[in-house]
Amino acid sequence: MAPTSVEIIIGITILAAVIGIGGGLYEFIVIDPAWPRRPALVQPVHGGVSRKRFWIPAHIAFELLLITALVVAWGDNDVRLGLLIALATHAMMRIWSAFDFIPKALAFERAEAGEFSQEAALSWTRRSRLRMLLDLATLAALLVAFWTAVRSTGI
Repeated sequence: MAPTSVEIIIGITILAAVIGIGGGLYEFIVIDPAWPRRPALVQPVHGGVSRKRFWIPAHIAFELLLITALVVAWGDNDVRLGLLIALATHAMMRIWSAFDFIPKALAFERAEAGEFSQEAALSWTRRSRLRMLLDLATLAALLVAFWTAVRSTGI
């Protein structure tokens, strides 16, 4: 039996979630251990990495896919529940980021040498890791929704 449109869209949404988790892991493992001591690494004007070049498209793609999955699966209560949980955990992460992490990240990107606090940067990198827990909860909810959709079609 061929996969349904619900299974396909949830599968693509899972892929987008995994790409975001991979981006987060890259930052935790490669960028975050170094940039608090070398702020230029996250300052595009000084040749550093531009995080928004990855994160803006990654989040837009994921959020559009998640909304599409909800629309397509709306008629299946069990699948919809998993997707709504994914939406809620992702929204918590994005709201937390919007009011805490993103403004501070932008400040670090714009900071001059004398204005930069290495302690604040280290605190930011440690707290940023907690967002991964919400990303993993979102992924888990998507996987449950996908499994529920597959089970309901009998594949």
